[in-house]
Amino acid sequence: MENCLFCKIIRGEIPSTKVYEDENTYAFRDINPQAPTHVVVVPKCHVTGMNETDKLTDHQIAACLHACREVAKITGVSETGYRVITNCGDDACQSVQHLHFHVLGGKKMSESMA
Repeated sequence: MENCLFCKIIRGEIPSTKVYEDENTYAFRDINPQAPTHVVVVPKCHVTGMNETDKLTDHQIAACLHACREVAKITGVSETGYRVITNCGDDACQSVQHLHFHVLGGKKMSESMA
């Protein structure tokens, strides 16, 4: 999508700190980190969120989860633990209308999920 922030990052129109990339996904450091490790994983194909995942192939969806695991390995949080979060819609505070997953780690997380 032409005006999507994450699409612009994927195309290289907006700079980012790349952590991982493959043919289906792009992962970059969040500019407002909520944990010592905070990486955003996005599919290269634009869909607005979880409610549009039917527009992705099963392979593209699996690639997002694979990328989250690879990011955890690359950043060193796979051994100590990490969270993978996706926000869906306004009430969940989805700030960019492009499906994305947050990989968070590097500290003991709160037990509260809300």
